[in-house]
Amino acid sequence: MYAEVYSGVLAGLKAIPSQIEVNLIKAIPSFSIVGLPDSAVKESKERVQAAVRNSGYQFPPKKITVNLAPADLKKQGTYFDLPIATAIVLAYQSKIKTCPNVAMIGELSLDGQCRSVLGILPLIIGLKEKGFNKFVIPFPNAEEASLVEGVDIYPVENLSQVLYLIENKFNAPKYQYALIKPQNEEEDLFYDFSEVRGQHFARRAMEISAAGGHNLLFMGPPGIGKSMLAKRFPTILPELTNEEAMETTVIYSVSGLLPRGKPLIRKRPFRSPHHSISDIAMVGGGSDPKPGEVSLAHNGVMFLDELPEFSRKTLESLRQPLEDKKVCISRVKTSICYPANFTLLAAMNPCPCGFRGDRNHICDCSEGEVKRYLKKISGPLLDRIDIQVELPALSFEEIVGLRPGEASKCIKRRVSEAQKFQIERYRDQKGVYRNSDLQGQMVHKFVQLDSSAEEFLNNAIKRLTITGRGYEKIVKIARTVADLDSCYIIKSSHIAEAISYRFLDRNSMI
Repeated sequence: MYAEVYSGVLAGLKAIPSQIEVNLIKAIPSFSIVGLPDSAVKESKERVQAAVRNSGYQFPPKKITVNLAPADLKKQGTYFDLPIATAIVLAYQSKIKTCPNVAMIGELSLDGQCRSVLGILPLIIGLKEKGFNKFVIPFPNAEEASLVEGVDIYPVENLSQVLYLIENKFNAPKYQYALIKPQNEEEDLFYDFSEVRGQHFARRAMEISAAGGHNLLFMGPPGIGKSMLAKRFPTILPELTNEEAMETTVIYSVSGLLPRGKPLIRKRPFRSPHHSISDIAMVGGGSDPKPGEVSLAHNGVMFLDELPEFSRKTLESLRQPLEDKKVCISRVKTSICYPANFTLLAAMNPCPCGFRGDRNHICDCSEGEVKRYLKKISGPLLDRIDIQVELPALSFEEIVGLRPGEASKCIKRRVSEAQKFQIERYRDQKGVYRNSDLQGQMVHKFVQLDSSAEEFLNNAIKRLTITGRGYEKIVKIARTVADLDSCYIIKSSHIAEAISYRFLDRNSMI
């Protein structure tokens, strides 16, 4: 007696089809699963046996062999409970022995009820590309699965419903694709830039950062508004496109972090890990590699407060994701890549006590202490931070006398317009959406300076210690400044403003 059904397994964000074969022979009753199953898959034997019996079916009193193909790929998770149970019942009690182009995914409880699984969205997307067009999944995963168009979704509550679908050749109502409308952005604005008084230079830097996707570092004494500004940064970011929303949702689906009742993520992620985070938690990994903070911040922002307090190893692990916009985790038998295209927002004090350069407080740190403190951040990492801004301390009288700043929605409107220019400019460039994504020859192709801007930049390079990467950062920032001014050609004023945001280059503090 033989039957086969199909399912899938995730390798990172990539779905690989898996064939579940069941063979029954007359022998001493036993139940074995082969095909590199992990502990969760091996334990499914007990869940499957109880679920089949409690669903009203006879469990075969035979030697049962379940093969999970391909046999050289490790099988993990609880995806296989439902297909294994289904294949056993088909092999023993049904004339139907296979279900072509149908993938079954789901965990079973002991009474035969279907429980939700992680990563249903990337599984369906990947298996659809492999030719599967019907999917039997747990009912709690239905809304998430419905985001994939062009497939038939059959959500089930228990094992009996699965076998009913098969016996009736899937002649049953399908779950309808539900287009999730964007939420009202006003409901999500807990912070607003209008609450920020002063710090006009920092506000402008954040607008440029949001428009071009440039990494940003704030340096200044405590209590001047670094964290306050950072919390308001998401309020000026453009809305996620449908493609970006799906990319972000896939990562959160695999990580099990999708908000309940919100199968599609519409807000750009804002991640703010504590400085005690490990390098593995930051970039991802583990024995079963999972996305780290840099991938959870994909298409959004990662804010690192008190930057020098992070371990050197953790900070250095950011260098490759900041440059390549992805993280590749290598193991002996596999290599998994997760996307990590995020904007880094960081804040730090200028010295251990925090008051160096503060006109309102006296700094008691020695030059040696200051150098050791600043040396915690390596030059190569700083070189990957496009915009570096020093925030001055404000007196109480200045804060009280200042008017509220411009509202977030006004800044967001300018940022969105600037990004529209960039999307149109780079429409034929794969993987390039913002000015910060430009690499190599693309910088020279799309960043055009007038004669006065070229002369100004050449003079600045001679006077300042600027690396080749620093030069590229300056012209890309200038490109964003020009986009905010709706200018096609970069002028000397745009270059001058871009250089003003390279605080550490100009002061050679580190």
